[in-house]
Amino acid sequence: LDLRDFGLVGFSMGGGEVARYLGKYGSDRVSQAVFISAVPPFLLKTADNPEGVGAGAFEGIKAGIAADRPAFLSQFLSDFFNVDVFRGKQITDQAVQLNWNIAAAASPTGTLDCVTAFSSTDFRNDLKRIDVPTLVIHGTADRIVPFPVSARRMPEFVKGCKLITIEDAPHGLIWTHASKINPELAHFLG
Repeated sequence: LDLRDFGLVGFSMGGGEVARYLGKYGSDRVSQAVFISAVPPFLLKTADNPEGVGAGAFEGIKAGIAADRPAFLSQFLSDFFNVDVFRGKQITDQAVQLNWNIAAAASPTGTLDCVTAFSSTDFRNDLKRIDVPTLVIHGTADRIVPFPVSARRMPEFVKGCKLITIEDAPHGLIWTHASKINPELAHFLG
Protein backbone atom coordinates (compact mmCIF):
# COMPACT_ATOMS: atom_id res chain seq x y z
CA LEU A 1 0.00 0.00 0.00
CA ASP A 2 2.95 2.35 0.58
CA LEU A 3 0.92 4.49 3.00
CA ARG A 4 2.43 7.68 4.39
CA ASP A 5 1.29 10.45 6.71
CA PHE A 6 -1.62 8.50 8.19
CA GLY A 7 -3.11 8.19 11.64
CA LEU A 8 -3.35 4.91 13.49
CA VAL A 9 -6.55 4.55 15.53
CA GLY A 10 -7.06 1.63 17.88
CA PHE A 11 -10.11 0.70 19.95
CA SER A 12 -9.79 -1.65 22.93
CA MET A 13 -7.35 -4.44 21.93
CA GLY A 14 -6.68 -2.43 18.78
CA GLY A 15 -4.91 0.10 20.97
CA GLY A 16 -2.38 -2.59 21.68
CA GLU A 17 -1.85 -3.01 17.95
CA VAL A 18 -1.19 0.72 17.60
CA ALA A 19 1.30 0.64 20.48
CA ARG A 20 3.09 -2.46 19.21
CA TYR A 21 3.28 -1.15 15.62
CA LEU A 22 4.81 2.15 16.70
CA GLY A 23 7.08 0.44 19.21
CA LYS A 24 8.37 -2.01 16.62
CA TYR A 25 8.40 -0.01 13.37
CA GLY A 26 8.54 3.60 14.51
CA SER A 27 6.65 6.55 13.13
CA ASP A 28 8.38 7.32 9.83
CA ARG A 29 5.09 6.92 7.96
CA VAL A 30 2.65 7.60 10.81
CA SER A 31 1.56 11.14 11.65
CA GLN A 32 -0.74 10.53 14.65
CA ALA A 33 -1.90 7.85 17.07
CA VAL A 34 -5.27 7.46 18.78
CA PHE A 35 -6.18 5.10 21.62
CA ILE A 36 -9.90 4.69 22.37
CA SER A 37 -10.90 2.57 25.39
CA ALA A 38 -7.54 0.90 24.84
CA VAL A 39 -5.82 -1.79 26.91
CA PRO A 40 -2.33 -0.22 27.12
CA PRO A 41 -0.16 0.33 29.02
CA PHE A 42 -0.43 -3.07 30.81
CA LEU A 43 -3.55 -4.55 32.41
CA LEU A 44 -2.14 -7.41 34.48
CA LYS A 45 -1.08 -6.76 38.05
CA THR A 46 2.53 -7.89 38.53
CA ALA A 47 5.38 -7.07 40.89
CA ASP A 48 6.47 -4.21 38.63
CA ASN A 49 2.90 -3.23 37.69
CA PRO A 50 1.02 -2.98 41.00
CA GLU A 51 -1.60 -0.72 39.39
CA GLY A 52 -2.89 -3.59 37.25
CA VAL A 53 -5.84 -5.94 37.62
CA GLY A 54 -5.33 -9.19 39.51
CA ALA A 55 -4.89 -12.37 37.48
CA GLY A 56 -7.99 -13.86 39.12
CA ALA A 57 -10.23 -11.47 37.20
CA PHE A 58 -8.87 -12.73 33.89
CA GLU A 59 -9.04 -16.36 35.00
CA GLY A 60 -12.71 -15.74 35.82
CA ILE A 61 -13.29 -14.40 32.32
CA LYS A 62 -11.65 -17.48 30.81
CA ALA A 63 -13.72 -19.78 33.03
CA GLY A 64 -16.91 -18.00 31.94
CA ILE A 65 -16.00 -18.37 28.28
CA ALA A 66 -15.11 -22.05 28.69
CA ALA A 67 -18.26 -22.87 30.66
CA ASP A 68 -20.90 -21.15 28.49
CA ARG A 69 -19.56 -18.80 25.86
CA PRO A 70 -22.97 -17.52 24.62
CA ALA A 71 -24.07 -16.63 28.16
CA PHE A 72 -20.68 -15.09 28.89
CA LEU A 73 -20.94 -12.92 25.78
CA SER A 74 -24.35 -11.66 26.86
CA GLN A 75 -23.02 -10.53 30.23
CA PHE A 76 -19.81 -9.19 28.69
CA LEU A 77 -21.76 -7.02 26.25
CA SER A 78 -24.03 -5.82 29.02
CA ASP A 79 -20.90 -4.55 30.79
CA PHE A 80 -19.31 -3.43 27.50
CA PHE A 81 -22.14 -0.96 26.93
CA ASN A 82 -23.28 -0.50 30.55
CA VAL A 83 -26.70 -1.61 29.34
CA ASP A 84 -28.20 -1.12 32.80
CA VAL A 85 -27.51 2.61 32.39
CA PHE A 86 -27.80 3.26 28.64
CA ARG A 87 -30.39 0.76 27.31
CA GLY A 88 -33.00 2.56 25.25
CA LYS A 89 -31.17 5.88 25.56
CA GLN A 90 -27.76 5.52 23.98
CA ILE A 91 -27.74 1.84 23.01
CA THR A 92 -30.55 -0.26 21.57
CA ASP A 93 -31.18 -3.93 22.21
CA GLN A 94 -30.65 -4.45 18.48
CA ALA A 95 -27.16 -2.92 18.61
CA VAL A 96 -26.27 -5.15 21.55
CA GLN A 97 -27.65 -8.17 19.66
CA LEU A 98 -25.64 -7.24 16.57
CA ASN A 99 -22.47 -7.17 18.65
CA TRP A 100 -23.42 -10.49 20.27
CA ASN A 101 -23.87 -12.02 16.80
CA ILE A 102 -20.42 -10.81 15.74
CA ALA A 103 -18.80 -12.05 18.95
CA ALA A 104 -20.57 -15.43 18.79
CA ALA A 105 -19.36 -15.91 15.21
CA ALA A 106 -15.74 -15.52 16.31
CA SER A 107 -13.53 -18.50 16.94
CA PRO A 108 -14.17 -20.00 20.40
CA THR A 109 -10.45 -20.65 20.77
CA GLY A 110 -9.65 -17.12 19.61
CA THR A 111 -12.15 -15.69 22.07
CA LEU A 112 -10.44 -17.53 24.91
CA ASP A 113 -6.91 -16.75 23.73
CA CYS A 114 -7.60 -13.05 23.35
CA VAL A 115 -8.10 -12.79 27.12
CA THR A 116 -4.49 -13.82 27.67
CA ALA A 117 -3.35 -11.50 24.89
CA PHE A 118 -5.10 -8.37 26.14
CA SER A 119 -4.43 -9.00 29.81
CA SER A 120 -0.80 -10.08 29.83
CA THR A 121 0.81 -8.09 27.02
CA ASP A 122 3.01 -5.32 28.39
CA PHE A 123 2.98 -2.29 26.08
CA ARG A 124 4.90 0.09 28.36
CA ASN A 125 8.14 0.04 26.36
CA ASP A 126 6.24 0.37 23.07
CA LEU A 127 4.42 3.44 24.38
CA LYS A 128 7.68 5.11 25.40
CA ARG A 129 8.79 4.99 21.74
CA ILE A 130 5.76 6.91 20.45
CA ASP A 131 6.90 10.27 19.12
CA VAL A 132 3.86 11.48 17.18
CA PRO A 133 0.87 13.49 18.44
CA THR A 134 -1.27 11.07 20.42
CA LEU A 135 -4.88 11.23 21.55
CA VAL A 136 -6.27 9.01 24.30
CA ILE A 137 -10.06 8.81 24.77
CA HIS A 138 -11.60 6.73 27.54
CA GLY A 139 -14.82 6.52 29.50
CA THR A 140 -14.70 6.88 33.26
CA ALA A 141 -17.27 4.08 33.72
CA ASP A 142 -15.47 1.48 31.58
CA ARG A 143 -16.17 -1.94 33.15
CA ILE A 144 -14.04 -3.87 30.66
CA VAL A 145 -10.79 -1.86 30.63
CA PRO A 146 -10.97 0.24 33.78
CA PHE A 147 -9.88 3.84 33.31
CA PRO A 148 -7.54 3.93 36.37
CA VAL A 149 -5.38 1.05 35.09
CA SER A 150 -5.29 2.13 31.45
CA ALA A 151 -5.93 5.60 30.04
CA ARG A 152 -5.20 7.47 33.25
CA ARG A 153 -1.68 6.00 33.14
CA MET A 154 -0.98 6.77 29.47
CA PRO A 155 0.64 10.19 30.08
CA GLU A 156 3.34 8.38 32.11
CA PHE A 157 4.41 6.55 28.97
CA VAL A 158 3.42 8.74 26.01
CA LYS A 159 4.89 12.17 26.61
CA GLY A 160 2.61 14.99 25.57
CA CYS A 161 -0.39 12.82 24.80
CA LYS A 162 -3.81 14.45 25.02
CA LEU A 163 -6.14 12.60 27.38
CA ILE A 164 -9.88 13.10 26.97
CA THR A 165 -12.15 11.47 29.50
CA ILE A 166 -15.81 10.95 28.72
CA GLU A 167 -17.61 11.13 32.04
CA ASP A 168 -19.69 8.04 32.90
CA ALA A 169 -19.06 6.47 29.47
CA PRO A 170 -18.68 2.68 29.09
CA HIS A 171 -16.10 0.67 27.20
CA GLY A 172 -18.30 0.70 24.10
CA LEU A 173 -18.41 4.49 24.03
CA ILE A 174 -17.91 4.55 20.27
CA TRP A 175 -21.57 3.43 20.13
CA THR A 176 -23.01 5.12 23.20
CA HIS A 177 -21.13 8.41 22.99
CA ALA A 178 -20.40 8.71 19.26
CA SER A 179 -21.61 12.32 19.29
CA LYS A 180 -18.74 13.16 21.66
CA ILE A 181 -16.09 10.85 20.22
CA ASN A 182 -16.44 11.62 16.51
CA PRO A 183 -15.87 15.40 16.72
CA GLU A 184 -12.79 14.87 18.91
CA LEU A 185 -11.45 12.29 16.49
CA ALA A 186 -12.16 14.42 13.42
CA HIS A 187 -10.56 17.48 15.01
CA PHE A 188 -7.43 15.57 16.06
CA LEU A 189 -6.97 13.76 12.75
CA GLY A 190 -8.11 16.73 10.64
